[in-house]
Amino acid sequence: MAKKANKTATKKAMRREYTKADVKELRAHSKAKTPVAKIAKLTKRSEGSLRQKALKLGIGLGHQR
Repeated sequence: MAKKANKTATKKAMRREYTKADVKELRAHSKAKTPVAKIAKLTKRSEGSLRQKALKLGIGLGHQR
């Protein structure tokens, strides 16, 4: 009997480019010191993705900086 493939294991990572609106929203959240977990849920992006983009933009992210 063949094993069933795990759905999450076969799912390939989808990459979405950041639009100007996404960057503007990220800057606004940075200024408001919104927690990264909350931003991640709102934007449907991973915390790591948000942190990397903020690092490239040279802005702080999260409430503890």
